Amino acid sequence: MKIFFQKNIGAVLCVGMSLAMLINIQRVNAQPTSTSWLSMQVNKHPDIIAAKEEMNAVFSNAEGNKQPLYNPELETGYEREGDGNNYSIGVSQTIDWWDKRETKEQQANFSLTQASKHFDFLVQEKTAQALQALVTWQAAKKQAVIAQEQEKQLETLLDLVKERQKAGDLGQVDAELTFLSLSQMLNVTAKAQVQLKQAEAQTKELLRDWTPNKEVLPAQGLTITNIQISPQWLEQHPLVLAAKAQWQITKSEAQLALLETKADPTIGMNIGKNQRENVLGVTFSMPLNIRNNFSAQARAANQQALAAEANFRSVMRKQQFAIQSSTDTLVTYQKSYQRWQQLMGGRGKRSGDLLQKQWQSGDVSTTEYLLALQQRAEGLNAGIELQSQFQLNQINWLLQVGQIKAALQQLSQP
Repeated sequence: MKIFFQKNIGAVLCVGMSLAMLINIQRVNAQPTSTSWLSMQVNKHPDIIAAKEEMNAVFSNAEGNKQPLYNPELETGYEREGDGNNYSIGVSQTIDWWDKRETKEQQANFSLTQASKHFDFLVQEKTAQALQALVTWQAAKKQAVIAQEQEKQLETLLDLVKERQKAGDLGQVDAELTFLSLSQMLNVTAKAQVQLKQAEAQTKELLRDWTPNKEVLPAQGLTITNIQISPQWLEQHPLVLAAKAQWQITKSEAQLALLETKADPTIGMNIGKNQRENVLGVTFSMPLNIRNNFSAQARAANQQALAAEANFRSVMRKQQFAIQSSTDTLVTYQKSYQRWQQLMGGRGKRSGDLLQKQWQSGDVSTTEYLLALQQRAEGLNAGIELQSQFQLNQINWLLQVGQIKAALQQLSQP
């Protein structure tokens, strides 16, 4: 399980943040991972359902904003003048003289982009949370197994101490030390079981149909290799694209507010009868923006556009450093975990057997044996923690570069 980086440090630290990476996922086991099942579970989550409906609402509003601005108006009138009846009927239409509809249509298209990219990020974020919950559960399960095994070892040790105490090989102090270690271990085991149950609950909350025997990810987690630098991931990150679309929306709003300072004319035509005479009329009206020319609203909209542009720059900058930070963190845990693997090299099982033989032969005292058992358990737990953090940071790194979906697609292939 290795990550190999080929990178130019100067390129990573440049202002443009030329950090985009090519992911290759290697599968250790032969069967494809249930990523389609994972995707379906994520889409069933209430948060995602709510986000999808909010996105659909934006789509519906966008569809409405693409329609013509003004509908025709029907006008009718009737009056009685002496013995005669006067009536008229007409139609009037306000004309979009300044083509405001085109601006509103552009704004609608930008809102579609903003909503879809925001939803895309929420799905990736929820998927990352589900993957991290699975990794946390796997680590908690391993730690619970180690705690139970150590508790059994201490129980067996206590029985052996009692037998050797009866035979005169050990004193009362050895028995008391074993009792104390076992009592402490009971608390450790209880905490490990509680953490396991909490991890199960968190995973079930994110993945409704998940059960502990459901294999979603391989035990070793993701294995990312051949990461290369390319300048696209930052620019194509959903958060960056959503912020850019929001900026474009406010720019369109500013343009529309400027057009709103210009009035649209209304033209009408009516026909009717005035006593015995037929009447044909044409009407024209134009709002006079004299008392209020709406320039303040246009100025405010332009200021909002400037604020949205600054927010876009801020989001892009934050994401740039988030990618850099997550990359550095991932490399740190990768090196530490690989170092731990080299140090242990299968010593976990061998060290346990060796310690027991040395204690039984009298080469180590009971105090030394108990301390060694504790150190062995701490070393194994440290390895589990390092592996867990390595896997968690792989997922976080994929989220920061916006490539959760791409990575899972590769992982699902046989």
